[in-house]
This record gives sequence, C-alpha cells and structure tokens, in this order.
Amino acid sequence: MQEMTAAQLFDYFQQNKICESLTRNEVETMTNYLQEKNFQKDQIISDMGEVGNAMYFIIAGKVAFSTHDGQCEADVGRQTPGNLIGEMSFFDRKPRMLKMTAASKEVVLLEITRAMYDRLKVEHPYIAVNLVENAVVSLDHLIRHMSTDLSHIENYMSGIGKR
Repeated sequence: MQEMTAAQLFDYFQQNKICESLTRNEVETMTNYLQEKNFQKDQIISDMGEVGNAMYFIIAGKVAFSTHDGQCEADVGRQTPGNLIGEMSFFDRKPRMLKMTAASKEVVLLEITRAMYDRLKVEHPYIAVNLVENAVVSLDHLIRHMSTDLSHIENYMSGIGKR
C-alpha cells in the first residue's frame, strides 16, 4: 500500500468518527507524528506481556487478539479499520493482556509512539487532546461490550441456561 496522504487520513478520520473536529491542516500536522506500519498475515504486532510503547489506528485489514496460558492459545476478538488499538497499555504503562496479530493478508496501521505522543502534547496540545478523547471512546466501547457479554453470561448461568 502506498503511504497515506494527509487528505486520505482526514477522510479516514471523518468516515470513522475519529478526531473528527480536527481541521485538514491539523490532520496534516498530525501526520508528522505518525508512522505507517505494514504486517503480513499471522505476524505479531504486539505480544502479550509487553508494555505498550505505541498505539495504532487500523487503516486496512483485520487485527486478531488472543491470550494464552502457556499451553493453549484462545482467540478473544478482532478489530477492523476505523479502530484504535493498543491504547490501554500505552496509557497505563502496564503489560499488554493480549497478543495482537495480523489476521488478514495485509494489515496497515498508523502508529504513534510514546515519544511522538509526548512531543505532540507539547507542540500541538489540541491535536493530542483529540487523540486522548478518541482513546477514551475506544475504551468505553470495549467496556460496554464486555459488560454486555458478562450480562449475557450471567443471564445464561442463572436463567434460561441453568438446568
């Protein structure tokens, strides 16, 4: 895939409701802090136990999340273009709880490293705040999804599924 232009990134943000209050000029500024990363199917993006020094926008392809106990590996979920990944460990600086792997033939991510984010906070705080707000929304979606799943499991265990 050819490097993403500022105009393409602006369209991506608008289509996916990410950092949508940023102007075209602000998105162009943001591109100076991002790096495109390409992965092939089954390539590890980030492993379980690593402390996240970067977070990523999924531009193309699917990313799989899995966990393992030393013997077995279990798929936990997948994310597609328009999502931010890796933000939990990036902000809390705790080891990643899941392994992230390229789940499609080609995965294209835009990476912001901690060093570049730290620069962005100082040099362009409005852009950095937009990024943080997007991370909060991403985490909110994750928590709401988990809450729904737990509710369904509880209903199954104590209600209709109980024998």
